[in-house]
Amino acid sequence: MLREDLRTLWTEPRPPDAPARVWRDWVLLAAGLAGVVLEATLRENVVWRPVAVVFAVGLCLLPLWRRTRPLTMVTLAFGSVILLQVAWLVAAPREPVGLYTGAVVLVLVYALPRWGSGREIVLGGAVILTAGALCSVTDETPVVESVVGFVFLLLPGVFGAAVRFWVTARERQLDQVRSREREQLARELHDTVAHHVSAMVIIAQAGGVLAGADPSAAVKALEGVEEEGARTLEEMRAMVAALRDRGVGAELAPPAGVADLERLVRTPGGRLRVDLGLDGELDALPQAVDAAVYRIVQESVTNALRHAVDATELVVRVAAERHTVRVSVRDNGRRTGRGREGYGLTGLRERATLLGGTLRAGPGTDRGWHVEAELPGARSESGVHSRPRR
Repeated sequence: MLREDLRTLWTEPRPPDAPARVWRDWVLLAAGLAGVVLEATLRENVVWRPVAVVFAVGLCLLPLWRRTRPLTMVTLAFGSVILLQVAWLVAAPREPVGLYTGAVVLVLVYALPRWGSGREIVLGGAVILTAGALCSVTDETPVVESVVGFVFLLLPGVFGAAVRFWVTARERQLDQVRSREREQLARELHDTVAHHVSAMVIIAQAGGVLAGADPSAAVKALEGVEEEGARTLEEMRAMVAALRDRGVGAELAPPAGVADLERLVRTPGGRLRVDLGLDGELDALPQAVDAAVYRIVQESVTNALRHAVDATELVVRVAAERHTVRVSVRDNGRRTGRGREGYGLTGLRERATLLGGTLRAGPGTDRGWHVEAELPGARSESGVHSRPRR
C-alpha cells in the first residue's frame, strides 16, 4: 500500500496553467529588497556584509520563478544555504552568516508542493530537509528547538499541499457540474431528434400510402420529410459538442421552456415580487435555446430566493431579437462583497458556451446581483417550428 502511494506521488504531474508572475510577486520582491537594504544598513553584527547582501538579494529574486520552476528555485536557494553553512564552518566566524531577510525562502517551500510535480516535491523536499538538518547540527541547536525549527520550515509546504488539494477538489467538482450540464444537453438532443425522426417516419408512411392515388400528396410528404430533416440537423448542430453517458436512459418528454416561465416565477411565500417581461418572437426558438432560457431563469430565481440580502423585487427580462435571445435577471438586494456565484451558474455558463452564447454573472453597479445571458436564437429560413406549449 505504501509503495503504491509513493508511486502515485512520484508520477503526479504539475498543476496545469500555473501563472508565470502576478502582481503579488513584484510586491514580494520590492518588500524583500527593501528589507535587505534596511537590515544591511541598520544591523551592526552582520558577518561578511557584502556576501550576506548578495546572498539575500539572490534569495529575493528566486521566488519570481517559483511556479514555473519550483524544484530549480528550491535547489538554488537551499543549495546556497548549504554552501554558505559550509563556508561558515570553514571560516568559523563568531556570528552566523546571512540576513534575516533570507526567510523569504519559506515562499519557495510553499510553492514546491503547490506547483511542483511529484518528482519535484520528493527531490526538493530532500534538499530542504538536508539544509535544515545541516544547520541544526552545525549550530548545535537543542533537540526541542530543532524540532520547532523543522516544523516552522515545513509548515508552508503543508499549507501549499492543502491549497493544491483544495483547488484540485474544486476543479473536479466544476468538471462534474460541466459534465452533468453536457449530459442534460445530450438528453434534450435525444428528445429533439426522436421527435423529429418520429415525425419523418409518419410523414414518409403517409406519403407511401398516398403515392399511388395522389402523386402530388407524395411530393408534399417528401417535402415534409426534408423539412423535418433540416430541423433535426439544426438542433444537432446547436449541441454538437455535448456528450452523453450511454448508461443513462432518456424519456421523450419535452424540457421546460419559455412558456413555463410564468409558472416558475410564482414563488411560494411571496418574499420576492417577480417582474417577468417577455418580448419578441419567443415561440419559434430552437428547442435547446428554449430550454436554456428556462434553466438560466430558474437558477437565477433560486439563487435570489436563497441568497439575496434585503431584496424585495426580482426583474426578469427575456427578449428575442433577429438572431439573438437576451436573458436578464436582476434583484435589488444589498451588495455583499464577492457575490454568490456557485456551481449552478458554472453549469449554465457551460451550457451557454456549448450553444454558442455567453453568460455573465456578478454584483450590480449599485445593488443586487445580475445575470446576463446572450444566446443564438435564429433559425434558418428553411423552416421554423414551434414546440408544444403548456
